[in-house]
Amino acid sequence: MEGDGSDSLVTIKNIERELICPACKELFTHPLILPCQHSICHKCVKELLLTHDDSFNDVGSDNSNQSSPRLRLPSPSVDKIDRISRPGWKRGSLTPRTTTFPCPGCEHDVDLGERGISGLFRNFTLETIVERYRQAARAATAIMCDLCKPPPQESTKSCMDCSASYCNECFKIYHPWGTVKAQHEYVGPTTNFRPKILMCPEHETERINMYCELCRRPVCHLCKLGGNHSNHRVTTMSSAYKTLKEKLSKDIDYLIGKESQVKSQISELNLLMKETECNGERAKEEAVTHFEKLFEILEERKSSVLKAIDASKKLRLDKFQTQVEEYQGLLENNGLVGYAQEVLKETDQSCFVQTAKQLHLRIQKATESLKSFRPAAQTSFEDYVVNTSKQTELLGELSFFSSGIDVPEINEEQSKVYNNVLINWYHPEKDKADSYVLEYRKINRDEEMLSWNEIEVCGTSKVISDLESNCNYAFRVRAYKGSICSPCSRELILHTPPAPVFSFLFDEKCGYNNEHLLLNLKRDRVESRAGFNLLLAADRIQVGYYTSLDYIIGDIGITKGKHFWAFRVEPYSYLVKAGVASSDKLQEWLRSPRDAVSPRYEQDSGHDSGSEDACFDSSQPFTLVTIGMKKFFIPKSATSANEPENRVLPMPTSIGIFLDYDKGRVAFYDMDHMKCLYERQVDCSHTMYPAFALMGSGGVQLEEPITAKYLEYQEHM
Repeated sequence: MEGDGSDSLVTIKNIERELICPACKELFTHPLILPCQHSICHKCVKELLLTHDDSFNDVGSDNSNQSSPRLRLPSPSVDKIDRISRPGWKRGSLTPRTTTFPCPGCEHDVDLGERGISGLFRNFTLETIVERYRQAARAATAIMCDLCKPPPQESTKSCMDCSASYCNECFKIYHPWGTVKAQHEYVGPTTNFRPKILMCPEHETERINMYCELCRRPVCHLCKLGGNHSNHRVTTMSSAYKTLKEKLSKDIDYLIGKESQVKSQISELNLLMKETECNGERAKEEAVTHFEKLFEILEERKSSVLKAIDASKKLRLDKFQTQVEEYQGLLENNGLVGYAQEVLKETDQSCFVQTAKQLHLRIQKATESLKSFRPAAQTSFEDYVVNTSKQTELLGELSFFSSGIDVPEINEEQSKVYNNVLINWYHPEKDKADSYVLEYRKINRDEEMLSWNEIEVCGTSKVISDLESNCNYAFRVRAYKGSICSPCSRELILHTPPAPVFSFLFDEKCGYNNEHLLLNLKRDRVESRAGFNLLLAADRIQVGYYTSLDYIIGDIGITKGKHFWAFRVEPYSYLVKAGVASSDKLQEWLRSPRDAVSPRYEQDSGHDSGSEDACFDSSQPFTLVTIGMKKFFIPKSATSANEPENRVLPMPTSIGIFLDYDKGRVAFYDMDHMKCLYERQVDCSHTMYPAFALMGSGGVQLEEPITAKYLEYQEHM
């Protein structure tokens, strides 16, 4: 027997949004359970299926099972349209037809199977809850007895088997003690009468008595024996009922027990909202104050500049006015000219001299004014032009700094440049920053500063590509927390390689000696180890033994353009030679290898005859430098007059090689500072290959290109 729910801990009025159909936005009416576990009204399913021209089965009869509601097509035309839209299906066809339905709850297309909505269960529990809600909403409206003579009495019970409501007297009459009707199920007054038994939609005469744990739906015993659930794990309905009820009760008890905690958290969130609003208004006031100070300074400077311009303008106009008056006086002296002409007519010399002396002074003064015309002032105000370019740039970069966010610092050791640039930084309060902005710009040789490029980064490292070769770039980073940012970090200056990076691997076929050299699987690292056969050879000869160089080259040749590559020599290496060599020279070296010969007398071995002071011919088709014992040896040139004083340098951590094939030049760089250590001419008439040679214990590792995958690997280290 079901109660009326009046003792529920959560009132029925608080669950209205759970009882609304996602399609019609009204209270559920005969809800069906979709395979996605969402519920929808029976009429809404029909309307949506008709709207989307999807097929659905409705071949039930009037006396069909009410637990699986059928839909009768309103007219034959709908069935006809459905068949036209699916021409591959015929009545009685062996190929089953499936129906897809757009669920308005999860907004996904769900498969209703070949039975369509006929295979869906009615959600009787939801129907009952909806009816309770409706009764609570119309509590003032009583449900009257269906069998009383007029006027009917208010009902007190409803029989689910008889689908009728009764008052106390009528219930006793129609459900007398000792009869079958006395065993009927009755509930409080209701207008919602559901079937007492849930039947299987696949086997219409079978009751639901099992639960499929895989499909999570009720089934009958025939579904388990030979139906769609024969290979699924099923359990009894009582066991499923007990398990699900315990889980649901436990979850409900947990939520009810946490009600006070949720209320306190809601109160805390409301306080945080108020605090945020107050802090936001305070921040706005502070920002307005700062901007008003800027406006006051600008107004003051504006007033000063305008006053200075007005004063200069007045002074210049006064000078021009004075000059105009002087020249007006010259125009008024036209009578002086006429008088002078009359004086020239005087024939008496003494009288003429007496009169003309003073007149000549006046005429001479007027003549000098005409000969040396010069404006009394300048019309240009170039000295009063306001240059605001620097201030405009500063205002454009105006940010909101916060004392609560520390300044990030770029890690110079982990930041590097090769084919791309990897910038890595450290932030002591990483969790307090939402994101970072990495800025970089190119620095021209004339130190002209270009505008900054910005990249938003979520982590603490970034790979930057498409930078120009042989250029200096400045990098800096700042942290952001919402709209507030920290000051910029110190700038890091990096120099890009002189040419695009040349990617290659070690060639494991051409000249590779697997007895002396050990190559890894990636073919980017090679090691030289003393072999047992060398010891046997030395024992047989019983004399001093000299090991030869073991060569290994790149698997790709160079025939044009500029190229750059880098590598690292292991600190324990005894002797390593690295550089470039032409294809014909390599064939000569690799054609006749020698195992027991003094390198002093081996021609063109690449070894400098036992002395680091050997000179190279400028037209040779190869160039190899010697690296070993943590030293870098600069070869001695026979043609260069500018020899370095110190030809033995500390071995760089990473060494770069730059080859300009078209100009026939090769250079060796210190990758840590991108500094050229040694440069010389080389004959590039044939294909050139990166070449390496090892003697004794040693190892060479090619520099790994910087990519996004490389960045992920570095972050996991």
